[in-house]
Amino acid sequence: VRRRLRDKHLRYEIMRLGDRTQTDICLAYIDDIADMELVESIRDKISQVKLDGLPLADKQLEEATVKRGWNPFPLVRYSERPDVVAVHLMEGHVAVFVDTTPSVMMLPTTFFDLIQHAEENRQTPFIGTYLRWVRYIGILASLFLLPIWFLFTLQPELKPPFLEFVGVQKAGRLPLVAQFLLAELGVDLLRLASVHTPTPLATAMSLIAAILIGDIAVQTGLFVNEVILYMAVSAIGMFATPSYELGLANRIVRLILIVAVAAFKVPGFMIGTTFLLIYLVVSRSFNRPYMWPFIPFDMQGLWSVIIRIPVLHNRTRPNMLKPQQRKRMPESNKK
Repeated sequence: VRRRLRDKHLRYEIMRLGDRTQTDICLAYIDDIADMELVESIRDKISQVKLDGLPLADKQLEEATVKRGWNPFPLVRYSERPDVVAVHLMEGHVAVFVDTTPSVMMLPTTFFDLIQHAEENRQTPFIGTYLRWVRYIGILASLFLLPIWFLFTLQPELKPPFLEFVGVQKAGRLPLVAQFLLAELGVDLLRLASVHTPTPLATAMSLIAAILIGDIAVQTGLFVNEVILYMAVSAIGMFATPSYELGLANRIVRLILIVAVAAFKVPGFMIGTTFLLIYLVVSRSFNRPYMWPFIPFDMQGLWSVIIRIPVLHNRTRPNMLKPQQRKRMPESNKK
């Protein structure tokens, strides 16, 4: 990070946590950009942690400081790339390095931070924007594709004319909701099995298992073709999510929506979606709104989320961080 950010205002504060492990923790920020109240809040939260050790490093530190309870959504962004950490520091974030782990915590974070990727900034603005939109479409598909298709199947009168082909062509032996739940468990089992499979065999075994199991399940009548198809699209959307933790949280939301649609149909889908939005809006990451810039609404911030802005036109830092220096560009570069 220091190689990329040779700023005299970059500060590193070393702390030590854990009575037995004595784990080194480094708090990094730029003292003329970062909100010092935010830095003080993070410093206090870390210093108040009383544990015998941090053998699991940053994940245990996150759980001890963020205290999100049973909230499945990640309130901290991780990265192993020094360029990503340097960019966040220049925006006004605070980075937390924990000894024995290659990943760095960046605080605070928002939902929209977690669905962006550094690769977008290594392409031209047009291509970066295209890749961003493709990723957004995949994330939306992983959340809502299965529940909406299930709703159209239960209530065909809701389908518009151009979607007449959507639906089950041949009924299976199991109810659709049971097929969805079993397929979700099967995808998770395949993912866990691939982790413990020797690396040279992991890809081949995953493909063979997915093809054989899916084909046999359809031929025996346990599943219908459409369930396998839409589950595969949703799984691809989940793995296209840059944040692995957010992808898993979206899977839990998808399961809840499927059960809500099975139980209450249209009211279940509407109430479940509304509850999800309200839950995300009231969530906060180190006293910062989790759904910024959507709520509270910030047009400039939302535009930078939708469009990959060229570097010379990206002149301001995010309002959410309350930076001491709002302007990003030096005066000499504005001419």
